[in-house]
Amino acid sequence: MRSKKELKEEYQRRKFRMGVYQIRNTANGRIFVGSSSDLDAIWNRYSFQLDMGSHQNAELQREWKAFGKAQFVYEVLGEIEQSDDPAVDLQKEVRMLEEMYLEELQPYGERGYNRKPKN
Repeated sequence: MRSKKELKEEYQRRKFRMGVYQIRNTANGRIFVGSSSDLDAIWNRYSFQLDMGSHQNAELQREWKAFGKAQFVYEVLGEIEQSDDPAVDLQKEVRMLEEMYLEELQPYGERGYNRKPKN
């Protein structure tokens, strides 16, 4: 049996899928675009928050309640290829990819749940 220290080290070496995702309302086509350093965990987190009524995005929360969970799908839009090179800033890479998708998809107002950035 492995020690607690070994298990912790193994967990820290584990690579998570990183990238950009969208939560899409299939009833009206509106989307929420975001990024995460763990694409497999973010949907669980957000769906739990939305189910509990505690998600920080009020418009998404309102429509989740109005349309129901079954009307929303989680989709990965793009992933970052991870590198063992410590000089590579993976968080910066994820943010840049998210900005690219935000620019392309424009998920603001009637099209989505994101807040338009102030210039």
